[in-house]
This record gives sequence, structure tokens and C-alpha cells, in this order.
Amino acid sequence: MSSSPAAQQAASPAPANPRSRVIAASLIGTTIEFYDFYVYATAAVLVFPTLFFPTGNDTTALLASFGVFGAAMIARPLGAVVFGHFGDRFGRKATLVASLLTMGIATFLIGCLPTFNDIGLWAALLLLILRLAQGFALGGEWSGAALVATENAPRGKRAWYGTFPQLGAPLGFIIANTVFLLINFALPHPDGAGQRSDAFLAWGWRVPFLFSAVMVIVGLWVRLKLVESETFSRAEKVGAIRKFPLGAVFRRHWWQLILGTFIMLATYVLFYLMTSFTLSYGTKPTLEGAEAAAEAAGTAFDAAAYVPGLGFGYTDFVIMQIIGVVFFGVFTLLSGPLADSVGRRKLLMWVTAGIVVFGLVFEVFLVPQLDPKFTGALVQAFLIFGFTLMGMTFGPMGAILPELFPTNVRYTGSAVAYNVSSILGAALAPIVAVALWAAAGGSPWLVGVYLSGAGVLTLIALALSKETKDIDYDTNLGLGETGSL
Repeated sequence: MSSSPAAQQAASPAPANPRSRVIAASLIGTTIEFYDFYVYATAAVLVFPTLFFPTGNDTTALLASFGVFGAAMIARPLGAVVFGHFGDRFGRKATLVASLLTMGIATFLIGCLPTFNDIGLWAALLLLILRLAQGFALGGEWSGAALVATENAPRGKRAWYGTFPQLGAPLGFIIANTVFLLINFALPHPDGAGQRSDAFLAWGWRVPFLFSAVMVIVGLWVRLKLVESETFSRAEKVGAIRKFPLGAVFRRHWWQLILGTFIMLATYVLFYLMTSFTLSYGTKPTLEGAEAAAEAAGTAFDAAAYVPGLGFGYTDFVIMQIIGVVFFGVFTLLSGPLADSVGRRKLLMWVTAGIVVFGLVFEVFLVPQLDPKFTGALVQAFLIFGFTLMGMTFGPMGAILPELFPTNVRYTGSAVAYNVSSILGAALAPIVAVALWAAAGGSPWLVGVYLSGAGVLTLIALALSKETKDIDYDTNLGLGETGSL
């Protein structure tokens, strides 16, 4: 090389992407992707057990629905490898456009699917295929959006910029559930406004999936205006690009891959417990409510086999969740400046310790009380505490995972770590939680212990890692690595 990295940096032009465009592209794209993902998560609890998995047993049907939900997490590492390969070889922009298109098409087609009553088991199989496509797309989406944000960030603000793609998760959740609520409210409710209507089960659930097409068009318009990041262009110019990024990651950065996977673990488990599991537990009738419903219907009721919940109406509980997710969004943004100030590792260790403690107090907040209003207050507090912790742990991930890897394998490395963790955390969390809930006879205490265990593993990974906030993207290109990969 004829000049030092510092001289190259001084001579390099100003970033070609205006900061507002970077923020918009990373935020809007991930909001749409997470909207699509959470539309399925909501439907997996509300309608898919009835429409696609009518097993005759509520718990079995819910487990089958969550099984297909979790299958997407298995497809995510494959998406991470494919999109990561092209993102590290040819640039971030094209992969972001491709992932958004894949997710949007799959989500739209789910809204068009016939149900079990129409085509039998083929309905569940088609749902599984499209769910795998969703997972494949999200596997490439997150890392690309995080790189667009952090590789274009001003000095000293990388973690803050990295929170904008993270903010897509709470925004996507709020939009998805608000759309469901609006549709549910607009339809007739012969059994009460808090319950799902027959029209909702017949066709109303399809509207949020079909609406995805409109959002994807907006997202594509924003992302097509991006140009490639200066960091990637610099790596390409000096010959740091690898022909096979995945091989380079496994050969030279396997330890960072393991650390990144477990650094993300508690975050995944916490989020899917706070969304999918709590929606199942919160809207499942209490034992008394189920007995009364069976008596009114004139059917036999097996109390010994029934797994009770909190008995909230769907509408009431989703509104409570949305209130909690507002805190998720606010603290996601607040976590960025904190991580830039004190460091990603120190902040995450304190927050993860809080997650461990939070898991141990599940039963304090989620046990039905004699006064329903008191139960509601405790559950709302539980959701606020949990989603606050979620924002504080999820926000810094947009910076810390990419910072573990050099530029020439950053897309692949961060994407694989993020999405392998999705198998260990997100894919298993709803299934394990339902099984533990049933094993404890309707009590959530074992579910909380499960969360605390995931937190301990994340604390160990953080303890074994190094602080990354002072890593210089301009010099950490991966050029010093040997070999032809």
C-alpha cells in the first residue's frame, strides 16, 4: 500500500449517503420486515391454530402453530449465509432490496392461502413454506440494515445510529397489532367487543398480510435511493473482499461468532416471551372461565387436562402489549447514546443482570388476583418492565454484533451470529414456554426460570468478550488476514 489508512481516511470524500437517508433506509426497511414477521406472530396465536391446525386440543394446536412460527428461525441462518455472502462480496444495497422483496411477497401470499377446511393438510404445508421464506428474508435483512446505519455513522455515534434499525422491531410490532385491532373493531362482535368475531376468522385476519404490499413499495422507494457505504467501497478498493466470506468467518472469526450468538440469546428469549407467550397466556381463559364456557355450551370439561391463563380479552391484552412496546421503542433509542458513552459491554452486562432478576419474579406479576383490576395493573407493570429491558438490550445489538467482525466479513459474521441465536432463542422460546407453562399446571414460574437461564448464558458471553466501541471501521477492513478466502 502506498499510503497509510489515516491518510486514506483524510483524503476520502464525505459520505455519499445523507444521514437522514441512512436513518430512513435502515428504519423504514426493518419496520416493514418486522411488521411482516409480527403479523404472522399475532396470527399464530389468534387464528392459525383454528384455521390451519384444528387438532381438537387447544394446547396441541397452539404448539403446532408455534412450531411453524419457529421454523422460520431455522431458515434465518440460511438467509444470513446467502445474503451475507452477496452483501460482503458485492455490497449492502442490493441485498437489502432483495430481502425486502422476498419478505413482502411471502407475507402477501400468506394472506391469500386457503385454510385446512379448504385443502386439508396442504394448507399447513403451504403456510410452512411461506413462513420459511419469511425467515430466509429476515435472515439477511437485519445485518444489512445495521451495516447501512453503522458504516455511515459519525464518529462516536455508531451505537446511536445502530439503534434505528433496531427501532423497526417495536414500530413493526405496534403497526402490525394496531392493524389487527382496527380490523377486529370494524367487524361485528356477537360475543362481545373484546373477542374475535366470526368475520375476523373468516377473512379479517388476511387484511394485515395483504396490506404488506403497500408498505413494501414505500420501503423499496427509500432503499433504491441509497448508494454503497464508504467503508465497503474502501475495502473493495484495497482488495480486502473475500470470495467466500463464510469460510473466512469460520476459519478466522469463529470465536467472535460464538460470542455474538450468545450475546444475543437473552434478548431473543425475552422478546418472544414478552410477545407470543404472554399473548397466549394472557388471553387463555381462567379455569373458572373455561368451566363456565363449557357449561354454557353443554359440553364436558376436563379440568385436569386444562392449562389456564389470565382470561383477558384479545383486544384488552393487545392494547396492554402495545403500551409496553412503546417503552421498548423509547428505551431502544435511549440505549444508543448510553452505549456510546459507557460502552456496549458494560451497559449490556447491567441490563442482562436485570433480565436474570426479572425472570425470577414472573410469578409475582402473572398470578391472577382476587381483584381483576389488580391483576390488570400487575400484568401491565410486568409488560412495561419487560419491554423496557428489551429496549435496553436490543438497542446496542445494532452496533456490538457488527463491531465483532472486520468489514470484509461483517455482513456474514453479524448475520450468522444474529440468526443462529434466533434458533436457540426465538425458535425455541415460544414452544419451550408453552411446554413449561403446561408442566407447571398453568403457573408461569418455570417460564421465568427459563429466561433467567438464558440471561446467565449471555452474561458469560459478555464476560468473555472485549469492549468494541473504540474499533475503527476505517482501518478494520480485514486486509491483514492471510489466505485466499
